[in-house]
Amino acid sequence: MLPERGIVVSYETIRRWGLKFGPDYCRRLRRKGPGPNDIWHLDEVVISIAGKKHWLWRTFDQDGYVLDEVVQNRRNTKAAKRLLMRC
Repeated sequence: MLPERGIVVSYETIRRWGLKFGPDYCRRLRRKGPGPNDIWHLDEVVISIAGKKHWLWRTFDQDGYVLDEVVQNRRNTKAAKRLLMRC
């Protein structure tokens, strides 16, 4: 969006903004608890990493945004749900 408006910013500036404003933004996101009508879905996908089978677990909210992801080398639904609920 910045280049479209004629504003030139280096990667170093973006990195510094992330270091300066990132922790506060993250704190505000974590403080916001789930709403009473929030719904999330768990998705399981088998992927291959270095020729070995792994399971990718993703959680989506009701709007389709990815909330969190976990990759496991064994298929363990209970452990994946535990990890994703904690985050």
